[in-house]
Amino acid sequence: MAELQFAENLSRLGTESAFTVLAKAGKMAAEGRDIINLGIGQPDFRTPEHIVEAGIKALRDGHHGYTPANGLPELREAVAADLHRRHGVEVNPDHVVAVPGGKPTMFFAVLMFGEPGAEIMYPNPGFPIYESVIRYSGATPVPIELKEENGFAFSAEAVLGQITPKTRLIIINSPANPTGGVTQKEEIDKLVAGLADHPQVAVMSDEIYSNMLYGGREHVSLLQYPEIRDRLIMLDGWSKTYAMTGWRLGYAVWPEAAVDHVTRLCINDHSCVNAATQFAGIAALNGPQDAVREMVAEFDERRQVIVEALNGLPGVRCADAAGAFYAFPNIEGTGMTSREAQDRILEEAGVAAIAGTSFGKFGEGYLRFSYANSTENIREAIRRIGELL
Repeated sequence: MAELQFAENLSRLGTESAFTVLAKAGKMAAEGRDIINLGIGQPDFRTPEHIVEAGIKALRDGHHGYTPANGLPELREAVAADLHRRHGVEVNPDHVVAVPGGKPTMFFAVLMFGEPGAEIMYPNPGFPIYESVIRYSGATPVPIELKEENGFAFSAEAVLGQITPKTRLIIINSPANPTGGVTQKEEIDKLVAGLADHPQVAVMSDEIYSNMLYGGREHVSLLQYPEIRDRLIMLDGWSKTYAMTGWRLGYAVWPEAAVDHVTRLCINDHSCVNAATQFAGIAALNGPQDAVREMVAEFDERRQVIVEALNGLPGVRCADAAGAFYAFPNIEGTGMTSREAQDRILEEAGVAAIAGTSFGKFGEGYLRFSYANSTENIREAIRRIGELL
């Protein structure tokens, strides 16, 4: 039998545990168990019909070939117009690069700045791919601890205090996965002001949940700070806002100095995003936004239900979820570790949730629940967990 010699860097590549739990929950359901899935982070809504029809029309019209590596000009122009409408900023469409989902932007940004001897800062608990790709690049991951007492928002003072001469890139995410935390404008103001003393440090702002805020909160995009535009990578996309996770379409606005580099990475990696999906993306941005507003309003109602219900469980407390579609309750009072709670809740209560440690070491003592499920299922899931506890 062959003994294959794999590259050492593969041993540093992590994974996204939500998919592992999803697979286990799916297997249990196939065996006849009644499983309520509050684990996976994708909207439980259909892609709006006019977007689907635009994709179908593109195929019927013969858009079956390659497109420019950075995306169709019409798509990039639609992105620029949308960012102007939502954030009041001017964006050069030539600085927009479309990619298949959000992860390629993360991967490319880290590969662009990460190498042995470099440091890259990232939120913890945070989206697990950040740390995974940093380690893969050979750079040293430096966690930005997000604390419950701060509403899981980052502290600008703490972030700036961790910068060293080796720091190449800072990753921030607001609204945040897995915590639902939102960082307020004054804290972002402080971060941007402090970065004036560190001109060598780039910033990647993951704003994929920018349309999902609650309680009257408004999104603050780092694009609104012209003083860092020459070193800012702003990530956003269609997956969450338009319930298009399976379409695989995202984008980033890149600083001018990085556009050629990221375009070459696209050519080497995936050539281009499939054409029909790009036409669907144009229809999403240029078409009616009613379905988005209705979906976010429904998420807001579920958010209030799940936060209240979690706070009623013994040994559990849950901070208000300010954005995205996740609740991140503290379960230390149950006496279980995050992984124990994840496994027992799935196996004994038939509810899929994700251990906080799947999002970094500072996630110990927490679970992530996605409320991208019906209110009825959310209430039943919490009832089952209550019985278990």
